[in-house]
Amino acid sequence: MGKLIFLDIDGTLVPAGTNAPPKSAERAIRLAQERGHRVFLCSGRNLGMLRPLLRYRFDGYVASSGGYVVLGEELLYDHPMSEEQLQTALDIFHKNGVVCTIEGRDGSFCDSDLKSLLSESEEGNSELLRWKKAVSENLGIRPMEEYDGQPIYKIVLAARSIGQIEACRPPLERDFNFMIQDIPEYGCVNGEMVDRAFDKGKGIIRIAERLGSALSDTIGFGDSRNDLEMMEVCGFSVCMGNGSEQLKKFADYVCPPVTEDGLAEAFRRLGLTES
Repeated sequence: MGKLIFLDIDGTLVPAGTNAPPKSAERAIRLAQERGHRVFLCSGRNLGMLRPLLRYRFDGYVASSGGYVVLGEELLYDHPMSEEQLQTALDIFHKNGVVCTIEGRDGSFCDSDLKSLLSESEEGNSELLRWKKAVSENLGIRPMEEYDGQPIYKIVLAARSIGQIEACRPPLERDFNFMIQDIPEYGCVNGEMVDRAFDKGKGIIRIAERLGSALSDTIGFGDSRNDLEMMEVCGFSVCMGNGSEQLKKFADYVCPPVTEDGLAEAFRRLGLTES
């Protein structure tokens, strides 16, 4: 029986903030599918941000960190937060100086001071680099003032110190999980607030159950903190060489970086592209 393969996007399938996998990765995915394996995207990106990658003919996707799950053409799960939850969270974050981006299914809306905050960090993890690129190049992220009331699935957070984010936890963490990236030595702290009803791991479970597949037949590829739940659920987990040092401790295998054909190498090592 074929494996179910789940790929994070930024820092795993593609260099952070881009939409073109290395040719080696594209070929490895096609070969794996030809051999009976199914390959899915499993991303913090919403549908709008991952849509450019759907031309590579994936078998489905876990979007919005598990809040929106599709198998083939079938919508398996759709769980935005309530209007009350959204407004309460934004009030608390803004009171503590935390800069927010709210993500709908297709649209994203950010606070006006996000660009200046991101510019203070010269480097960063793949999620931070993705947002820096998206904001600097105006890739579909609109000002918070233009928010049109569409359902929101998660809130992306950025702050100058971890203390600002920690101060927001007590009134919110009963319903939401805070996924904070490795704390940098300099620059801003970033992460996500995601409903406890879902995460990448739960999204994988939903697809596996729908297909009647065992979790032991799943393989997850990731690079950052929001991939932890995916790695905990999958039968085998792979962290990219460019990934979080903390995440590498949870992985069954660490492959070369995304820019060094890491995905193709891992597929080969795991026998996914060979008969």
